Amino acid sequence: MLKTGKLDSELLEKIVFDNIKFKRPEVLTRPGIGEDCAVVDFGSYECIMSTDPITAAISEIGRLSIHISCNDVASNGIQPLGIMLAVMLPVGTTEEQIEEMMRQAGEASEELGVEIIGGHTEITPAVTKPVIVSTAIGRGEKWASQHSENMRPGDYIMITKSAGLEGSGIIACDFEDQLKEVLTQEEIEKAKSLLGQVSVVKEGVAAGEVGTHGMHDVTEGGVLGAVWEMCQIAGTGAELWVDQVPVEPVTRKICDYFDIDYLRLISSGCMIIMVAPDKKEEMEKAMAAAGVAASYIGVIKDSSAGICMNIKDELIEIAPPASDELYKVVGEQE
Repeated sequence: MLKTGKLDSELLEKIVFDNIKFKRPEVLTRPGIGEDCAVVDFGSYECIMSTDPITAAISEIGRLSIHISCNDVASNGIQPLGIMLAVMLPVGTTEEQIEEMMRQAGEASEELGVEIIGGHTEITPAVTKPVIVSTAIGRGEKWASQHSENMRPGDYIMITKSAGLEGSGIIACDFEDQLKEVLTQEEIEKAKSLLGQVSVVKEGVAAGEVGTHGMHDVTEGGVLGAVWEMCQIAGTGAELWVDQVPVEPVTRKICDYFDIDYLRLISSGCMIIMVAPDKKEEMEKAMAAAGVAASYIGVIKDSSAGICMNIKDELIEIAPPASDELYKVVGEQE
């Protein structure tokens, strides 16, 4: 029986990607480990598309459904312009619940300047809690997309904001009563507020204007999973400086309470950006101008060095991403 969460990389290759046989010449970027978006040739433009589900969150599902796919488009350095939502709701859902989801989605899309251009909504016994699948679309000039295959040894690994943003925000919203055992109400509200930072569109577009060697929105699998996937695309190694990874104190407390690892916790709101040495100063200025906190947390190495994290000067190999830490919390409560 398979574990909850995304299929692991080996299974994706074996039973998903290997069964995609037909290919069209217009497709510039195809499915692959760590690829956030498909890119299609539209003449003088590229069409950038990404699709993602929200399955583990409940209270903020409408808002998150907009951000997760728009973040993926932004990870190509492109401003998203439209989004489609497929909404599956369990039997017993009320009109008020649907209205709340769509209010959240409408507010988030307005904040980003993204139009909800279509989708589907139904009540079905096939689900036991709300599920929203969103597909975001962006348009960029030909060859404007940022690609991780451009990563080179010596590139700096930059992260925006702090690890575990989305995961700790979801847990605080959906398991507030449990967290009252270890957190003050002020800390709980702080954790909830982290969901207000889950968009990476601002930094993605700003970094795309500077030019990167690839970006990755940190979703399931957390920071470690994102770095591992990007290295797989580029065929490189990496050294991640764990003590340099920013994390909110309340995120640490939540992770300690549930015995989960914030480095492997879903972290929408964080963007991993690969910065060439000659772009380092310019990228720092771009992030400052965008009002986005950013930190350097490692460096890209040759493939022979492996994909490792440095913990107190000890290099430890980073394992491929498995089921996200969030499911350890959600699964135990079901």
